[in-house]
Amino acid sequence: MKQPSITRFKPRLCTALALSFLLALTPPIVAADNAPPLMLANSYHPGIPLTEYWVSEKYDGVRGYWDGKRLLTRGGQPVIAPPWFTAGWPAIAMDGELWAGRGRFNHAVSTVRRETADDSAWRSMRFMVFDLPAHGGNFNQRLQALKTLIPSLKTPWVQAVEQIKISDHATLQRMLDRIVRQGGEGLMLHRGASLYQALRNDDLLKLKTHEDAEARVIAHLPGKGKYQGMMGALLVETPDGLRFKLGTGFSDDQRRHPPALGSLVTYRFRGLNPGGIPRFASFMREYQQ
Repeated sequence: MKQPSITRFKPRLCTALALSFLLALTPPIVAADNAPPLMLANSYHPGIPLTEYWVSEKYDGVRGYWDGKRLLTRGGQPVIAPPWFTAGWPAIAMDGELWAGRGRFNHAVSTVRRETADDSAWRSMRFMVFDLPAHGGNFNQRLQALKTLIPSLKTPWVQAVEQIKISDHATLQRMLDRIVRQGGEGLMLHRGASLYQALRNDDLLKLKTHEDAEARVIAHLPGKGKYQGMMGALLVETPDGLRFKLGTGFSDDQRRHPPALGSLVTYRFRGLNPGGIPRFASFMREYQQ
């Protein structure tokens, strides 16, 4: 049977029969077997002892992991960078963000995703290193080692993420507001006494002006009016099985070429309604493994 087009839509796709057919075509999400063991962040919450944490900007790029030989994404896919980009890097693990600058997330993603390295595109990329996973010490000690290691590489596009101390929530909020006004995504807080563990806990926290989460694309729902002939909304499903429509935040090009069925997308929202549906949910981007 020929699979229906996902870029052109007709009214009959709204029927239950068509939706069932789309669900049957949804491929499973398969995690890479060689995904690096990364430390993951919880969301910031008031009441934590701020004096125990280092604070840095949250860079809006693609998580990168140098295992001492190869540059990988968080999902374990090899990053095809020009040889000069990783030349001279140490034979020790470095955890960081492949970043093209504030407001240039799409450039970072398209550069990292290429199957052949685009030399000119990589010229504007940086590897912002925030941790040394194999060091063995706590973050205070790893940070000191990082401050010694990165300058020794003499590679301008590899930079240590600046970490500072903040003592109270009001100062933290002012820093967040300033970073966001300048086009940044938010802040990260890293407990100084923490070891590097492949866990999600309060040793690492993220603070942004909005919440975000991931969901799987279940179906493309047809547009109406000015979006006739394009995708009007995505039907998505959260990891706990909740389904809802995601209809805002898309460019016209993304509506013509929506995220594939079965792919993961990141959306932003502001709390949940009584039924558990995200309030003011808006598409951000396709999820980057």
